[in-house]
Amino acid sequence: MLEGLFHPRGIVVVGVSENPNKLGYRVAENMIMSGYPGSLYFVNPRGGEIFDHMIFTNLEDLPDPVDLAVIIVPARFVPETLEACGQRGIPFAIINSSGFKEVGEAGEKLEEQSFEIARRYGIRILGPNCIGMLDTHLPLNTTFLPPPGPLPGEVAFLSHSGATCATVIDWARSQGLGFSKIVSFGNQIDIHETEVLLSIGKDAKSHVILLYLESIGDGPRFVETAKALSKKKPILALKVGRSERGYEAVASHTGALAGEDIAFDAAFERTGVIRARSLEEMLDWARALAWCPLPEGKRIAVLTNAGGLGVIATDALIDQGLEVVDLGMETVETLQGIFPEEANVNNPVDMLATAAPAEFAEGLSVLLSDEGVDGVLVILPPPPILHIADYARSIIPIIKAASKPVVISLMGGEILEGASGLFREAKIPDYRFPERAASALGVLVKRAKQIGTQIFDSGVPDGIEPGRAQSILEKAVIGESGSIEPFLASQMVSAYGIKIPEGWVASSAEDAYQAAERIGYPVAVKSNSAEIMHKSEVGAIILGLQDGDQVIRAYQQIMSDMGQRSSQIAVDQVLVQNMVEGGQEVVLGAIRDPQFGPLVMFGSGGVEIEGLKDVAFALAPIHREEAEKLVAKTWAGQKLGGYRGIQAADRGAVLDAILRIGQLVLDFPQITELEINPLVALPMGAGVLAVDVRMRVFESKT
Repeated sequence: MLEGLFHPRGIVVVGVSENPNKLGYRVAENMIMSGYPGSLYFVNPRGGEIFDHMIFTNLEDLPDPVDLAVIIVPARFVPETLEACGQRGIPFAIINSSGFKEVGEAGEKLEEQSFEIARRYGIRILGPNCIGMLDTHLPLNTTFLPPPGPLPGEVAFLSHSGATCATVIDWARSQGLGFSKIVSFGNQIDIHETEVLLSIGKDAKSHVILLYLESIGDGPRFVETAKALSKKKPILALKVGRSERGYEAVASHTGALAGEDIAFDAAFERTGVIRARSLEEMLDWARALAWCPLPEGKRIAVLTNAGGLGVIATDALIDQGLEVVDLGMETVETLQGIFPEEANVNNPVDMLATAAPAEFAEGLSVLLSDEGVDGVLVILPPPPILHIADYARSIIPIIKAASKPVVISLMGGEILEGASGLFREAKIPDYRFPERAASALGVLVKRAKQIGTQIFDSGVPDGIEPGRAQSILEKAVIGESGSIEPFLASQMVSAYGIKIPEGWVASSAEDAYQAAERIGYPVAVKSNSAEIMHKSEVGAIILGLQDGDQVIRAYQQIMSDMGQRSSQIAVDQVLVQNMVEGGQEVVLGAIRDPQFGPLVMFGSGGVEIEGLKDVAFALAPIHREEAEKLVAKTWAGQKLGGYRGIQAADRGAVLDAILRIGQLVLDFPQITELEINPLVALPMGAGVLAVDVRMRVFESKT
């Protein structure tokens, strides 16, 4: 629990300075100006006085209670300061000081030393190298940021970047957006984003939570916490570092197509965290979520006095997946009675440039009364005659009384400041362009849908044999890359209830011939090497063999070709397999993300996988509803229902296979990569077949 951090009975600032040019002075000034109601003390070995407060020379002389120390001393003095805090019994510390691991090896050792001292005394640390935190409602401000601080409000902001906090505070003031709490994590040696997120979730003053993330310390715990919290409060996240990175030394297409950012997307989707793509977008959304009621649906009306801007808004709304709804007959007739004959009373509604404030107000009221309208976007460019603030005053009472969301596109610059101030004072979100206003409505619709979506717990599929899979894995010979032979990989999949074609391993031409005779023709012969990723590219697979002579020649050809191509790939076995005919080829795979655990992939398979990159990812475990969404995201999933000359495939069996692979990689954490390519989806009712299976594991089998 972080009660002493967020609601301290007493605070001491260690390293306070009487010099206005020092950060220690600024921290002291902010604490005084914040109006913190608890006991406040200042410490500096030199003593003195600041802001009519005595400066103590050491921590021992402080009276009780002191729950929090704000440390702003040079980095080299932090360990001894923490030692003194521990002896004094102070349970929490915010280390604003920099000069730790961010500056190199020496700083990293200093950071480790500081953490060891804190752990010995049970001190919880926020930071180091952070700006601290502030609470506008308690209130308190432990930061060294320049005044004025943030406006009091309903939005909590948790950030891995201190400089971003400063930027956001200043910008938000200009938009009328207030904050409940702001927390900067710095180097995050102890208290991390998930722990603070849990505490903020219980804060009645924080209605919307914003996250600026560079990484996640404990992925599974974050998923668990955010999933529970997002049901109660909207969580918006800006995860920076989206560029493609991929995974190093991957042994499958799944690994090559995955990346750190894809894992975050999957985690956010699982938890209900809404991901923003820019800081501006996140703050735009925050205002809408903090100030607007949620809509019942996605049917939007547009009200403006400029037809061209109405068209821009229409395009923007449709881009957001919203519906520019046809207005009801009664609504149209009422609007015809209000506006001039030349006005367009169909959605988007264009009242013409001469529309007066009263007409704006009456038109908005009529649109909000239409049962087929879930929200309204009002566009207000500078009017040709009256002052735009008059228009704002006319519609604000209607918006405040409405149970439906209304967002404003207040277009222009300096001439709009008066109207903008009125909207922000009334907590009605206004945006300079229709695209941003449409995006705000889009997030309101998304949040409303999110609240109405039931989150199902994943059940363990029936017909799985973990014991058999364990026995198979124990028999595997693991190659240098961690890969196991395809035949045993397919047996692992089979143990989890996914059918595989009949197949036999052969170590000689005669063995291959006998295997083909047992299976029946036609057959395929392929290398059983764990080290070959693209069999078709290197001649490691021959398909459609019709008799024993062809099988023998295929065996000999594969052995010869592989021996000539690479001495590093030992090919002493082939897999003779029943030919699978018909159906649709998809790919089903999994990779273990270092932060969030196993990710399951589905998409277009066969030789098209890398070219199309038609794949989607989801966190395991997966319930059926999530599997449905995963499949629906891809063209491969859409055409399972049939397309032109393509016969419909067994979609239900594909969904079942996704659940089974999700369970397999959960049950066996040593599996780092798994890929079935292709997984052949047979016609309706015929199931699926895992034709080619690759698997990579940690070196340890247990």
